[in-house]
Amino acid sequence: MRPAVPVPGGDPPPEETSHDWHPTKALGRALVLVGLLLVGAVLFGRIDLVVIAVPFVASVAWGLSRRPRTVPGLRLATLEEYAAEGAELTTTLTAANRDVVAYDLVVARTQHSAWLTLRSTNGDKQPDRPVVAALNRGEAADVVLKGPARRWGRHSIGPAAAVAAAGGGLLACRAVVTGSLGFKVFPVTEPFAAVEAMPRAAGLVGQHRSRRAGEGGELAGVRQFGPGDRLRRIDWRTTLRTRQLHVARTLSDRDAEVVLLLDVLTEAGRSGGIAGEASVVDTTVRASAAIAEHYLTLGDRVSLIEYGANDRRLRPASGRRQFMMVLEWLLDVYPHQVVRVAGGSRLSAAISPNALVVVMTPLLDARSADMIAGLARAGRFVVTVDTLPAGIGTQTANAWTPAAFGIWRLERANTIGQLREHGVPVVSWQGAGSLDLVLRDVARMAGRAQGAGVHR
Repeated sequence: MRPAVPVPGGDPPPEETSHDWHPTKALGRALVLVGLLLVGAVLFGRIDLVVIAVPFVASVAWGLSRRPRTVPGLRLATLEEYAAEGAELTTTLTAANRDVVAYDLVVARTQHSAWLTLRSTNGDKQPDRPVVAALNRGEAADVVLKGPARRWGRHSIGPAAAVAAAGGGLLACRAVVTGSLGFKVFPVTEPFAAVEAMPRAAGLVGQHRSRRAGEGGELAGVRQFGPGDRLRRIDWRTTLRTRQLHVARTLSDRDAEVVLLLDVLTEAGRSGGIAGEASVVDTTVRASAAIAEHYLTLGDRVSLIEYGANDRRLRPASGRRQFMMVLEWLLDVYPHQVVRVAGGSRLSAAISPNALVVVMTPLLDARSADMIAGLARAGRFVVTVDTLPAGIGTQTANAWTPAAFGIWRLERANTIGQLREHGVPVVSWQGAGSLDLVLRDVARMAGRAQGAGVHR
């Protein structure tokens, strides 16, 4: 604890309440000892026993005459309301003496989430250990706890509790308990960059090359000059060669809509925080944050859908504000075991036909594969990101466990193969460039489909 300092200002102490302070065992022992000495003096006529009892009586009387009027003040404060995984958090626990008498001892202790590694600044490696300080009247002392947040989510620090002793240890107050402080720890966005074109760019403005003619930077050909064409688009080489005005034809730049569909039906693997292993939910949340940040930076619209019991949705939007809403939305993602969920046909009704649907799934539930196949049959552009950890295993229960686990692996590989036959690419999340190849293939498929429609 830091050294005690005077409390600036402060309100006058409240009125004394009898139930705030109670006698300790030390007071009981002192009274028993004084009683035995006095009884012995009377029974045996020993005046020296009375002389021995006088200091105990005086000390008890002096201690009780300095009875406190109020309990100590306890405050838990922090500078941060949110942080990213691995960032340092600082919390201050302050104990104050608002009474007119001194406290002989103040013992304080606080609790915190298991994913917060907090240590006091004095080098104590056991943050759960109580801190102790003696406070004179009008003084306060604080202990500063600092440490990293090791995993995303909503975490808390507190409640904190404190107990004070006064009157020479003859009186102790009731426990003073504070509330808890909530922290928002956002997931770290893993490096991600997709350089391939989107399947369909359907907005009015953006940074993706569309297949529609318009004002853009991508050359689509040369044609004769017509009404409404701008002079700066004139292609002088073709004009001088053909003796007729020709202009350069370009493709417009448009934005796209990306739908992140999070499968939270099951959980697998062990979560070790920012520096440890990643579970299915960890990979799902961090990959979703990275993909959303990438496309929102390009000016695209991003929406999120939770495939589980809650059926939560985040409306499509763009910009920095949408990215903060995405991070806030991801904090409440956790696995659910449900009996009935929406199918692919029902989900496709709420998804734009031009949107790119990125499904985050471990493919551990048969309903997940059915949902993805339903989206593909409905004509949606679907990309599946496999979030199952690479080194996942199982505990050996008997001699048949390895064989059963191998059969499950083969069934899962067969499911992935069936999805690819439906035209749904399945790729494991590997950070930057994870979706480049599959986005290229999806864009080519979309181009062929659109070209066939125009030909008809």
